[in-house]
Amino acid sequence: MFQGFNIPTFEPSNMPIIYLALGTNLGDRLANLRAAIDSFSPSIVHRQSSRVYETPPWGYTDQPAFLNMAVKCETDLDAESLLKRLKQIEVQVGREQSFRWGPRQIDIDILFYDDLVLESESLVIPHPRLHERAFVLVPLADIAPDYVHPVFKKTVTELLLKVDRTGIRHRL
Repeated sequence: MFQGFNIPTFEPSNMPIIYLALGTNLGDRLANLRAAIDSFSPSIVHRQSSRVYETPPWGYTDQPAFLNMAVKCETDLDAESLLKRLKQIEVQVGREQSFRWGPRQIDIDILFYDDLVLESESLVIPHPRLHERAFVLVPLADIAPDYVHPVFKKTVTELLLKVDRTGIRHRL
């Protein structure tokens, strides 16, 4: 595991388990990831981190490479409140409005929220495109290889077998 992102195991609680994807391709990318995780408390409790991966840009490709990782957390927030909190953290870390799939200081996406399936105007859980994105599935497989997608009924490992992992490399 990448030093600085290891979190000791604690006693389980009754709070929902969430999985988040973090990505950054502007500024000090490692510092952006750390700053985001450091901003989680107190309503988001960080439990486990994947390794950090350098990945090629997706969607809009004329931009710097990303650093991506996944984290497992617990939260006392409902899904909509969690989204609002994560958007606040993105702004704190320095994210500015850009175009879709453009460069960014930090991006934090909710991948899973327990086994919740939600589709609202502002939020879709599980993340609607996670099964298409190696830059999400590779780090997620580090921490939740056997987690079953509540819609597709496939494990993260099974989903990962269906995507192209070209260009994704572990960052030391």
